[in-house]
Amino acid sequence: MTALIGWLAVACLAVVVPVSVLLVWTDDRAPDTVSAKTAEVWRSVGQTLRLGGEVGTPMRVVLSVLLALMALFYASTIVGLITTAITEELVALRRGHSTVLESGHTVVLGWSEQIFTVVAELVVAGANQRRGAVAVLADRDVTEMEERLRSEVGETGRTRIVCRNGHPTDPAALTRVSPATADVVLVLPRDRPDEDAEIVKNLLALRTAVEAGCRVRTVAVVRDARYRLAAELAGGPDAVVLEIDDITARLVAQCARQPGLSLVYQELLDFAGDEFYVVDAPARTGRLFAEVARACPASSVVGVVRADGTLHLNPPAASVLRPGERLVVIAQDDDTTVPDEEPAAFDESVIVSHAPAGALPERVLLLGWNRRARHIVGHLSGHVAAGSVLHVVAHGGEGLAAEVGEAAAQAAPTLTVTFGWGDPTLPGTVNDLDLSGHDCVIVLGPDHGPGCDAPDDRTLVTLLLLRDRERTSGVPVRVVTEMTDDRNRVLAPAGGGADFIVSGKLVGLLMAQISQNWHLAGLFAELLAPRGNAIHLKPVGDYVRTGQRASFATVVEAASRRGECALGYRSRGPERMGGGHEVRVNPAKAEVRYWHADDEVIVLAAGP
Repeated sequence: MTALIGWLAVACLAVVVPVSVLLVWTDDRAPDTVSAKTAEVWRSVGQTLRLGGEVGTPMRVVLSVLLALMALFYASTIVGLITTAITEELVALRRGHSTVLESGHTVVLGWSEQIFTVVAELVVAGANQRRGAVAVLADRDVTEMEERLRSEVGETGRTRIVCRNGHPTDPAALTRVSPATADVVLVLPRDRPDEDAEIVKNLLALRTAVEAGCRVRTVAVVRDARYRLAAELAGGPDAVVLEIDDITARLVAQCARQPGLSLVYQELLDFAGDEFYVVDAPARTGRLFAEVARACPASSVVGVVRADGTLHLNPPAASVLRPGERLVVIAQDDDTTVPDEEPAAFDESVIVSHAPAGALPERVLLLGWNRRARHIVGHLSGHVAAGSVLHVVAHGGEGLAAEVGEAAAQAAPTLTVTFGWGDPTLPGTVNDLDLSGHDCVIVLGPDHGPGCDAPDDRTLVTLLLLRDRERTSGVPVRVVTEMTDDRNRVLAPAGGGADFIVSGKLVGLLMAQISQNWHLAGLFAELLAPRGNAIHLKPVGDYVRTGQRASFATVVEAASRRGECALGYRSRGPERMGGGHEVRVNPAKAEVRYWHADDEVIVLAAGP
């Protein structure tokens, strides 16, 4: 550094002194004597180099140069300090180490396949708000995170996305996203169940990062049921913990028995169409629930939130709405529920009064096996009619047969489980299957792990073989497929009306819904529970006479008399032949249509 400063001084003097001499000697106003001109040259050099240019005795000149150097050193040091501070701040911003100065924002901890679904849904939910912010904290490069979110999510509108670098288990790093002032914190799941312990550590770190007594609403996800209790204890009373494996298995089992149900959940869980809301209804107090349900022309009433905050789905039709209670509705938006003074009219002549037919035994084929298969077997056994059969065809290690046997023992006596060795990704295995004797085929991929980084690849191969078998045999195959990545769903060679349960997208939609409306945590907990109210697809002939025209208000009244809430319908009539099927959630009460024998009503009802 000393040598560099010296050479810089020499270089400057080599230019400044000759130019100053030339400037003075060519000036007509310059003094005549050489000594006077020399003094003028010194003044020019001193002013140029900020050395003062003082003349007089040598001591005076030296002292003036010393003072000038000190002033120059002071000014340059100040500039250097300011430059360094600005550079450090820019580096901190680029590395994501600065603190987010927001309040009422949403914090997302971790980075997984669900983050794009979560952020995209939060952007859609905040489209009608003046401003919003989503702060993401993950142990990744900030520039990389911002680029991935920009490419996957696209335009964010009024919602600002802020990324910060840091490990979510570090309380010091958590303060960078200001969780104490956030509206809700979302803790994303890890890739494998053995990493659920880190979710518990995230929740503990979150409680450490905020001040004592500060209540932070948190939504976390675990894959293994063994970690759910620990996560709930770590998160505290304001935490909702979702168990993704059990939720996925339950939806797979439900879709195996009710084709098209995945489309209903897709419609209800994303913010693009109709979804659940909790709204005020002060003018409805004192009226029967059945009357209120028919009095909302553009929304479907499915429950109430009591004055004490408890949620009650599908209450009795004769229950009275009391002061302080709120309505749980399915609507286009939270401000579209405007009840009419009088309930919508219905046609009594087309309402069916006879009891619905009992459930028949079912035959289901399960291709593949993973850690969620045991849950699927359990959920099927709790809802199918006695005498139902589940045939499992899978390829695995020595313990696979024993694991299937344990699941079969738990499923008895309503469901008989049989097992056969075979690799569903091989043509010989699929060609040997008797598809005509099964009501549904469930396709599962292997578990994500060190030996299988892309489980959906094997699932796609199995679907391709099933599609070819369907083409060559002429036997239609109804398939329910579990996938991990929604981008692979569009590649799936499946027929029209096939059900896809994409676990990654499913949990992302659930987290986004709960984060925007905390009452929905209890709602989804009941909908996805083994017992209680659930969404069903039932024949329209159980509610209104087929082959006739009737309004949807008539269907709502017919469902209410059976202790159910009608949410929409699934059209499978002749006009849909060759074009798949149509699912309509929350149609207008005044909508009148011709009801075909193959149509189904989407209802919220208790029981299997």
